[in-house]
Amino acid sequence: MMNIKTTLVSAIAALSMTAAAAVAGPYDEYEGTTLVVNFPAHPHYNAVMKVLPEFTKETGIRVEVDQLQYLKMREKQTLELTKNSGDYDLLAYVVFSKADYVYADQLENLARYFMNPKLSDPSYDAADLVEGYVANVGIAGGEKGYLPGVTGSLYGLPFGSETSILGYRKDIFDKHGLEVPTNYEELLDVACKIPELEPGMGGLASRAASGHHASHAFLLHLAPLGGRIFDDNWNPIVNNAAGVQAAEALKKIVDCGTEGAATFGFAEAGASFLQGTSAMFLDSTVFAGQVNDPSRSKVVGNVGWAPHPVGVRAGSQTGGFGIGIPKNAENKEAAFLLMQWLTSKKADKLIALAGGNPSRYSTHEDADVNAKFPHMAIFGEALKNADPDWRPIIPVWGKINADLGTTMSKVLTEGADIQTSLDGVAERAKKIMEDAGYYTWQ
Repeated sequence: MMNIKTTLVSAIAALSMTAAAAVAGPYDEYEGTTLVVNFPAHPHYNAVMKVLPEFTKETGIRVEVDQLQYLKMREKQTLELTKNSGDYDLLAYVVFSKADYVYADQLENLARYFMNPKLSDPSYDAADLVEGYVANVGIAGGEKGYLPGVTGSLYGLPFGSETSILGYRKDIFDKHGLEVPTNYEELLDVACKIPELEPGMGGLASRAASGHHASHAFLLHLAPLGGRIFDDNWNPIVNNAAGVQAAEALKKIVDCGTEGAATFGFAEAGASFLQGTSAMFLDSTVFAGQVNDPSRSKVVGNVGWAPHPVGVRAGSQTGGFGIGIPKNAENKEAAFLLMQWLTSKKADKLIALAGGNPSRYSTHEDADVNAKFPHMAIFGEALKNADPDWRPIIPVWGKINADLGTTMSKVLTEGADIQTSLDGVAERAKKIMEDAGYYTWQ
């Protein structure tokens, strides 16, 4: 009898062990794996570094981070992605790198990972991710080759989402009874009224320096004012009425700015606002983390936030970073688990509380996050209007962007005629597009 009972107990124990193995956790197979990831030296990723130990604690997967200044990061990635076997299992990339990496077949299509029930978390809730950013940083192959569409595929996820937001001096606006601008007419009026009301203070701090910064500033106004770089047939239309209006708006903003405004890059424009020499700032949400830091800011407690003013449409920028799995990665499935965890609701909130830029609508609405960072709710509203097509994400964009930035600088600093200047940009862009084969099927 005892032998029968012992045998029965052993059998039940064996069955229990088999059942336990059958329902093993999603991370068990990868416990002890070490992932090597490449992140930029950036406020969002500095916050991520504080949260990463929680992933290892929860999963048993270790993470080594190679954190580089983002231009050096791009150089390193360009080398790594061409190897047969790369050093990185997961990498962050700036938005405009999507075109280069996907076109060169260097990023994994994420469909097969989300299709795998052993890897894909059913509670992930992808619909909660900011839609404009998924389109902007993650999707390729659809409309225009870089926007969603019936032929589109997912190659990355937003991770460090930024959009343009209007920061303004509450004390200055209250002092003079000014209304926070909601449209471009009001924005330009207030920008040029401030220097009259507060001598020595500029209206709106903006990028303007030759090259990328001047181009960025122009594009910031082009989309809401109804413009695009190309029409649906890739013909340059940057020189149409909307393009001229955007350039005129930027010039007026710079002309009504503080001393040296025409040479400002992102850092200089931000510093002008933080030091109190400009009353408004219109640029990336990533800037918000500095305004209440007394070691950097003289305007602590005096800054309010509002959505990017509306032109003919509401359209704020999409920028920041995404994360993807290199085609030559060694630990792709474990890398997907890390990617999924980092962009989950739980981690998105943890990273936001640590000072990062959330990529989910729910995080922007979260009570804990807003208690610590009251501006998050406004940023979440702004992200609903984030325009994934505010600049074209195509392989030849770098050449066109450089030319646009140089040309706009001449408009801002030398008084070059706007229409003539934009006509030149359109003509040169047409040649670049022709050489790249964009008119082959016309």
